[in-house]
Amino acid sequence: MPTRNLLGWQSWDLGALAIRIPLGLIMLLHGAQKVFGAFGGAGPAGFTESIGMMGFQPAPLWAGLAMLAELGGGLLVILGVATEVGAFLFAINMLVAIWRVHWANGFFNQAGGVEFPLILLAAAVALILGGPGRYAVWNPFRRE
Repeated sequence: MPTRNLLGWQSWDLGALAIRIPLGLIMLLHGAQKVFGAFGGAGPAGFTESIGMMGFQPAPLWAGLAMLAELGGGLLVILGVATEVGAFLFAINMLVAIWRVHWANGFFNQAGGVEFPLILLAAAVALILGGPGRYAVWNPFRRE
């Protein structure tokens, strides 16, 4: 199927870039809240405690994996370096967040529902399926 062309840029290349930058930034900043306690975040101790209270044991392992997925995955997605890997890690994070935190609150974001993590999951899945586009630092899974 042919793609649209805008000023010589293929539509998915632009679309992927438009998804990668904000999604990666959201991932990175949420990771910074957990890893460094930045932007009013709980920091590693607070996040590990909340993971343990959700029933994930050993809590330090699961908290560490979630922090790595958000901080490291966010950086990968922004730069377009192994984007599918970073997006996959974040998609797993969002599935768990939807299941363990947001599902009981319904759909809408105002009540803490699934609305926001669901759109983040959809963006991550789009990058997993479509790749980072042409404007990426390094793409080992490049599709031509």
